[in-house]
Amino acid sequence: MSKSFTLLNTHSHYSLLSALPKIPDLVAKAKKEGMSALALTDNGNLYGAIEFYKECKKEGIKPILGIDCYLAARTRHDKVGGIDNKRTRFILLAKNEDGYRNLIKISTASHLEGFYYKPRVDLELLEQYKDGLIAIVPFGASELAQALRMKDEARAKTFLEKLSGIFGSDLRLGIGSEKTTKDTEELLPAVQALSASLHISLVVVEPVFYLEPEDKPARDTMLLVSAGGDPREREEHNEQEHLFPSASELAARFARFPDALAETSRVADECNLKLALGKWVFPHIDTGGVAPDEALRAAVEAGYARREIQRTPEAEKRVAYELDIIAKKGYAPYFLVVADLLRFAHERGILTTIRGSVAGSLATYLAGITNVNPLEYKLPFERFLNPERPSAPDIDMDFADNRRDEMIEYAKQKYGADKVAQIGTFGTMMARGSVRDVARAMGFDYTTGDRIAKLIPFGSQGFPMSIARAFELVPELAKLYKDDDETKQIIDMAKKIEGCARHISVHAAGVVIAPTPLTDYAPLQLDPKGGKLITQYDMYAIEEAGLLKFDFLGIKNLSILADAVARAKELEGVTVDIENIPVDDKKTFEMLARGETEGLFQLNGAGMTRYLKELKPSRIQDINAMVALYRPGPMETIPQYIERKHNPRLISYLDPRLQSILADSYGVITYQDDVLLTAIHLAGYSWLEVDKLRKAMGKKIPAEMEAQRVKLIEGFVKNGATKEKAEKLWRLIEPFAAYGFNKAHAASYGKVAYQTAYMKANFPAIYMSAVLTADSGDVERIGEIVAECKRMDIAVLPPSVNESFSGFTVVKKIGEIDRIRFGLTTIKNFGEGVAQSIIAERAARGQFKNLSDFLERVKDKNLNKKALEALIKSGAMDEFGERGALFANMELLLQYGKESAERSSASLFSALPASVGLRLVDSPPATQEEKLGWEKELLGLYVSGHPLDKFRHILEKREVNIRRAKEEYKEGMTVVVAGILQEVKTIITKKNEIMAFLNLADFSGSIEVVVFPRVWNEHKTLFSPDALVALKGRISNRNNTVSMVAEKAKALSA
Repeated sequence: MSKSFTLLNTHSHYSLLSALPKIPDLVAKAKKEGMSALALTDNGNLYGAIEFYKECKKEGIKPILGIDCYLAARTRHDKVGGIDNKRTRFILLAKNEDGYRNLIKISTASHLEGFYYKPRVDLELLEQYKDGLIAIVPFGASELAQALRMKDEARAKTFLEKLSGIFGSDLRLGIGSEKTTKDTEELLPAVQALSASLHISLVVVEPVFYLEPEDKPARDTMLLVSAGGDPREREEHNEQEHLFPSASELAARFARFPDALAETSRVADECNLKLALGKWVFPHIDTGGVAPDEALRAAVEAGYARREIQRTPEAEKRVAYELDIIAKKGYAPYFLVVADLLRFAHERGILTTIRGSVAGSLATYLAGITNVNPLEYKLPFERFLNPERPSAPDIDMDFADNRRDEMIEYAKQKYGADKVAQIGTFGTMMARGSVRDVARAMGFDYTTGDRIAKLIPFGSQGFPMSIARAFELVPELAKLYKDDDETKQIIDMAKKIEGCARHISVHAAGVVIAPTPLTDYAPLQLDPKGGKLITQYDMYAIEEAGLLKFDFLGIKNLSILADAVARAKELEGVTVDIENIPVDDKKTFEMLARGETEGLFQLNGAGMTRYLKELKPSRIQDINAMVALYRPGPMETIPQYIERKHNPRLISYLDPRLQSILADSYGVITYQDDVLLTAIHLAGYSWLEVDKLRKAMGKKIPAEMEAQRVKLIEGFVKNGATKEKAEKLWRLIEPFAAYGFNKAHAASYGKVAYQTAYMKANFPAIYMSAVLTADSGDVERIGEIVAECKRMDIAVLPPSVNESFSGFTVVKKIGEIDRIRFGLTTIKNFGEGVAQSIIAERAARGQFKNLSDFLERVKDKNLNKKALEALIKSGAMDEFGERGALFANMELLLQYGKESAERSSASLFSALPASVGLRLVDSPPATQEEKLGWEKELLGLYVSGHPLDKFRHILEKREVNIRRAKEEYKEGMTVVVAGILQEVKTIITKKNEIMAFLNLADFSGSIEVVVFPRVWNEHKTLFSPDALVALKGRISNRNNTVSMVAEKAKALSA
């Protein structure tokens, strides 16, 4: 029976929050049931089409691609509430490649034109793209059922006749066992009659949303998680309706309809889609009639002079070798497009850098694509491309994040708006998120789910954390699961939905550029949140569909660099050529040795800062090495790297042949390239073999790693190493199994890191003002940066109506040290419009002489009571008077401003009296506590002072410092810190006890503090917002976040 039946309406987890099965599980179930074909029809999309096609092919099952469409009540363009949110269902299946291409176009149009709560199709769209498609009207969920329930057989017949006129013999009438209403069974005779009279074959369509009976509670939970979903999507259904049926179940269920059951196989026989996956196409670029290979060669040749590189035999041989590989693989158009994009960026002054292994190419450096000379840094080209590597080239472009959209807009203008889109990506229900979602859906309070979720560690890039893995890493979680029934319920359910797609969004960097309209290759839609055009396929499916990903990643530090360079020219008249700054700048390395790393790219943070102070870097290679080593695994070798730098006598090599590979890193394996070159030179690997080694290490799959271990050790022994030495070599390599940086990537990022350090060391106030502006939306970060400025003896002042611009500003005065002013738009409750009015008036007529001058000249309608109060309290009007006095005279100031505006707008014949000047009523000054409170309220932090000022001397004398505690104290060490409590959050534990989470801040930064019930009960009277306390406790470093567990507390008193 199973081989003569095909399921034509199955759904995967890509029917977001409606279906449970992941595609491998869905296909495996079909194979287990002996099915020879299977259709995937996710709700309104093609998200999983490519993955499903590949999985079916791998398992020997015929893949049928389709969509469970939403059919609009009227047309797809109509969007009237109460009418057009009513829709019915309609199934489309691709018979062949034409049908698949039409599915893409229909799905795209349903999202871009027909989206109204759901992506909708209409008859016009179906008529336009009908070729190659089989259409099924699923009776119970269709307009047909609605008509028959209303006894309107004429409407039912007309509906089917219209569809028959579009699809002809490719139209089927679907029946299933769903019981959406009590009268469905009663309507079946009428359906059969219509089928017979209109010669439309009946076919069984069983909607599948989960695989096993025990999955039903998980699927129901998933529907409850679907916040804001259509209630009809969350209706309770019995198991027969949405469970993957067995052959015997189907035979019994449809015994009355043998022809309809057999029709499923006839439909499957008609569907014979064959996709040629993985055959890449490149965007068209005008090369003036010259072949792409020759155009690239010409660009490379011109680069010798531009880069001032000598044409040595070594360089020319390498360039010829690289260009030959690129030509043979047909990648020249891809390189030319990248070069064109970067040319535009450079012409527009948009800072860029290139990540990844492409920096190992001399040809790309000469062509102006990469910024690092691979000869200078000894970077291998083969890590990027080699004759044996089958995967496509991957050139990751980083742009200043505030100008990334300009780059995408240029790509649209140059290559066609219909040929460019950003790549979609799927947010999945990861370990922590699934626990929280499930707890909420099951009716538990927030703290229950949050408490369990917080025990699950964060994953790392490329290695997401799973619940199963968390059990291995956190004994406390495993114990809680064993001992607590609620925890067990939540985790068992979370495991069922873990990894399911939750939503689609925009990939952080990925962009596709096609030679013809994108809908020739992939379905499109709008990003649900931002409205950007994105592909329905993720980056893996996009590559299979034939399009190579272009990475347009926005990097904040490039924006900071560009801003700092512009400010240096504007304020000091210095033109900084950031790409050609000296790489041996003494100030830069001295600053890094002091640990002044706040605001630097890749070099900040407590742990990195501690290592830099120990390392005292003296060359850019040291920075590259730290960028590479400061990762899980390789981090273990940092102390050894530091020791060998300071004591060269410690440098040794396990094998003499390693010296040529590791000499620049003091004999320490530092980069992924070191591992690969070791395998080549000491174990006889080819580049194809090391590529497999690299992938195995990246996946970190134990079985694959063990196979590589055995092979590598055999290779070491075969090439002259003893078994003991071979084992030692493996132990050197193993820490890089998952996290090793490739050397070219480290060199590229190391260069940007050095550039940020150079600007900070040589233009300190200018650079820090750029950092403050970039981070102006993050109050905590602003506090950390201001603390760094103070350590650097750079005064950070409150805003000023006479000196501030929109963002943070450097104030330069002859004979004075540069200072930084808060910007006007950094003031809470103060809008951009009135800020620009103040700046424009100042630019036109000079600074404001006094308070009355300000009130008379600034006439913006938004300078109301709330805005004026914000200016006064933040300190922006300090030069006009004491804050407390100005605040006490608010009504008088507002009245004066109103009268001034009236005088200004009066005609020449007005009888209004002239101004008699502004006299304030005497009022007591604001206390220091009031001023600091106002600054905290409106600027987010204390600026003109700090509540801890009276304790500063003793805290500094005793070296009580939060920043130092976070940088220098390791896991479990006892530390004393003191500060002001910025936040106090209490929760009730399972034992009905109170515990708390605090945020404690001092001059240097802040730290999260956990207070367990015993300590809370002992010291709870001390823990209130804005209280000054000293705490003793242990350092905790979970998920790379340094916090503290309090053991004792004491109030600070003068």
